[in-house]
Amino acid sequence: MDRLDASALRCPLPLLRVKLWLKAARTGQQLWLRLSDPGSRQDLPGYLERAGQSVEVVADHPDRLELIITKHP
Repeated sequence: MDRLDASALRCPLPLLRVKLWLKAARTGQQLWLRLSDPGSRQDLPGYLERAGQSVEVVADHPDRLELIITKHP
């Protein structure tokens, strides 16, 4: 499983990093992602679902959101 701690990044950088990962990842590959930016925490899960990717919330705290993303075709 790949890991991306984007907690120090502000919108739109987490989204750009995830898009690059999706482009390079193989079907079935997973990414653990940590976010702290309020805009990214709100926007990224919805974007991923609309893009047809699986998103599992691992932790949802006031200061951070942790997700596991599974790449789909």
